[in-house]
Amino acid sequence: MSALPVQPSHALLQPLSLPQARLVDEGFWGRLQSVNRSAVIPHAVEWMERLGWVANFDHAASGTRYEHRGREFADSEIYKIIEAVSWEHARSGPSALDGIAEDLIRRIAAAQEPDGYLHTLFGRPWQAPRYSDFTWGHELYCFGHLIQAAVAHHRAYGGRSLLDVAVRLADHVCVMFGPGRLNRVCGHAGIEVALVELFRTTGEHRYLDQAALFVERRGTGTLPLIEFGRAFAQDDLPVRKAEVLRGHAVRALYLAAGAVDVAVETGDHDLLEALKTQWDNTVARRTYITGGMGSHHMDEAFGEDYVLPPDRSYCETCAGVASIMFSWRLLLATGEPRYADLIERTLYNIVATSLGEDGRSFFYANTLHQRHPNSEVPLNDDGVCIRGGSGRRQTWYEVSCCPPNLARTLASLGGYLATTTADGIQIHQYASSALGTVVDGEPFELAVATDHPYSGVVTITVRKAPPRPVSIRLRDPEWSADTRLSLNGEPIDRTTDATMVLTRTWHAGDTLKLTLDMRPRVTRPDHRIDAIRGCVAVQRGPEVLALESIDLPASWELEDATLMPGTITAANQSIAATVRHHRSGEAHTVPLIAYRAWARRGPSAMRIWIPEASGPGETMPAPKV
Repeated sequence: MSALPVQPSHALLQPLSLPQARLVDEGFWGRLQSVNRSAVIPHAVEWMERLGWVANFDHAASGTRYEHRGREFADSEIYKIIEAVSWEHARSGPSALDGIAEDLIRRIAAAQEPDGYLHTLFGRPWQAPRYSDFTWGHELYCFGHLIQAAVAHHRAYGGRSLLDVAVRLADHVCVMFGPGRLNRVCGHAGIEVALVELFRTTGEHRYLDQAALFVERRGTGTLPLIEFGRAFAQDDLPVRKAEVLRGHAVRALYLAAGAVDVAVETGDHDLLEALKTQWDNTVARRTYITGGMGSHHMDEAFGEDYVLPPDRSYCETCAGVASIMFSWRLLLATGEPRYADLIERTLYNIVATSLGEDGRSFFYANTLHQRHPNSEVPLNDDGVCIRGGSGRRQTWYEVSCCPPNLARTLASLGGYLATTTADGIQIHQYASSALGTVVDGEPFELAVATDHPYSGVVTITVRKAPPRPVSIRLRDPEWSADTRLSLNGEPIDRTTDATMVLTRTWHAGDTLKLTLDMRPRVTRPDHRIDAIRGCVAVQRGPEVLALESIDLPASWELEDATLMPGTITAANQSIAATVRHHRSGEAHTVPLIAYRAWARRGPSAMRIWIPEASGPGETMPAPKV
């Protein structure tokens, strides 16, 4: 098996494995991968040990009575870290992290019950019975993350120490929830993607059948009605009948990703079309400019169409990760570049925003408008933040699903860069990297060099190529109004399609130069988004920009500033604009920073959507047609 997170048996595009798609340490994403390896993963393990989450497995294995530590889904966080370590091993080789993973696996395996069941909160004489709380218990959800970790570990290391645990657990699930058995689904989707990937790894078809059964069972009212309604857990409508994602954002996106996997593996065209429609409508009506999803704090959920208030945006980091999972699967199934566009937007404005520079602090939620600098953070007795909606990155949370989700995403990020087909290679994300595949038995290797997103220049050099015509396909980002391409210094005329395809007999040293349009551009909101009428946002390349209070005159509040049209300037990769005090009329030129950089200079207020001062309209680059 190849070392990559998603390995469809058949799809239009096949992803490159982590050894085939290596990010360069000096590049933007390569540097973040280094931080992930040296800081994020060890930091997460340290906190899970400190808080007793890992010890739950030791106590469960001992058979003695214990007080469970952490939330009902704490087991899943350990599994995500094992997955992260596995992808790290696959991309960069042996390290001290390997021993950490093996120790965790040993402790997890010791806690498994004889029938395959494995959860540290349920089923013992002093605990609630197994499967007694499908709404909030997260048992199947945790199983899903264990299975994903096991698949990753097997693909990265080749051993079966965790895979055998996962197989026994999956067999238990099929026995308990198969046809004619418990007609239930988990309140939190996640096992569906896991079962399909386990099928792809083992060839055992009943895991795919069980995943398909869970997808079909969802939306038939098997979960009890709760205060947030049946849509919270996507139990209001069958998956193939829904037209938009709704309810808890992470649950909805995990379910959609798993449903795409089922559709691809079973050849269910109707299901795949339904999911494409849901993606289209969700992106058009329920997604923030950052790519963030979820506008409700109370239930971490999607709002209704166009309910996208910036100061109440939730945009959970896990929802960003899940959105990437959903979009990537659709990209593999269809080859349509719009899915890669959203992945790029989400990577730069959610994933890169959440992570602190030191790799030891994180945003749980990613607001688009922080009204006041927030220096007061509610902490529990363990020194852990008790809620995710603060205006500062925190070292750890009572609900810390996001840090390990970031860890596994960053570790596996190379697997989202490029794909291959029988006729060549397709590059979807522009990052400094080494890409390689085999076309008709011959190696085809490319070196990608860029300082994107700081500039729009991407250089692709052929290292090895087959002695016959093959194709390189490049995505033309939806935000680039004037994309230019040259081969060995000679400009290439191109169409206005969203992809650029060059088919020829390549030679070592051939160089493609892609120049993307990085001029700042003003975006005005859809008039149906009530909360931001009269405001504008500024973007540059894939990044959304923000106004931070620390850059305003000392006597100003963030809400005093209005953006004067026609004043945006760009120099040396820095963007500035003139803002006017809405009462005094005083004007100042201030920087606009990449949204991912906010709150890195101390507590601050911040906004993406800025009220527009009255004045003449601004001339911007013409959009692509």
